[in-house]
Amino acid sequence: MTQTQVREPVRSAMSPLSELSQIPMIEMSRPVPGFPQLSRFALVQLDDDGVLCALRSLDDPEMRFLVVSAVSFFPDYAPVVDDATVAELGIETVEDVLVLVVLSAGTSLAETTANLLAPILVNTRTLRGAQVILDDPALQLAAPLVA
Repeated sequence: MTQTQVREPVRSAMSPLSELSQIPMIEMSRPVPGFPQLSRFALVQLDDDGVLCALRSLDDPEMRFLVVSAVSFFPDYAPVVDDATVAELGIETVEDVLVLVVLSAGTSLAETTANLLAPILVNTRTLRGAQVILDDPALQLAAPLVA
């Protein structure tokens, strides 16, 4: 099995998701672990800068994941995914990939963490996405969002 390193291109300095806020629907190619009934999501911008977003379920409007573009807070983050995932999402070039990390909101930004072990990859061209469980012991399940 071969693997591919997916480093999200820097789209802009402060608002990498704002230009993608028009994404109408993301179809998950496989269920988000723990949520097999959810397959359709929309990326909803939560702040004026477009940094903080919700990946809101279209199947269950009460369900959402707080996410940020990985490059906004972890510029060196470049998850390595297997070629089967690359093919599953129809990824042809890294410019097509949006790497989102799921946040666990703390009482403050300083207490908020990001899951670097299971990013959500979205092919911005095909609008297919998947949460990918990585096998890299160097990555943190709860990485501080800000140091």
